[in-house]
Amino acid sequence: MFERFKKKKAEAFFAPVDGTFVPLSEVADPVFSQKMMGEGFGVQPTASEIYAPIEGTVTTIFQTKHAIGLTSQSGSEVLIHIGLDTVELDGAPFEVHVQEGQVVDENTLLVIADFDKIRHAGKAEVVLTLVTNGGESFDLLDKNQVKHGEQINS
Repeated sequence: MFERFKKKKAEAFFAPVDGTFVPLSEVADPVFSQKMMGEGFGVQPTASEIYAPIEGTVTTIFQTKHAIGLTSQSGSEVLIHIGLDTVELDGAPFEVHVQEGQVVDENTLLVIADFDKIRHAGKAEVVLTLVTNGGESFDLLDKNQVKHGEQINS
């Protein structure tokens, strides 16, 4: 009888790549650090394989392959943004492994990124996970090193 009054369970977010956790406030781009694109987190990668941070559907693959839009099962719009200013690289360091409309989870490989090429081009290689349609607040676990697929919020 009171089911509809239960608090909605927080959506699970997973680390999209192995690496060092980076709070959004420490990302070296004010568009992201000041949360103009939404709430989220970053990972300084130690691997090149980038996986889905949520269970959902691929809604957008940017032509430059540096970003992928996902929609979660509960309607959150999530953007995976690989590197800073990597749009300028016109897709060269990215190999996309999904297609629009594909259902994904934390075990789905989205992209393989050539971080050597990204660094050589003078770009930062942080991988960002952003909720772009608001309403999501993160209660992030206290982590430093993360592995892809590891839940990062409580």
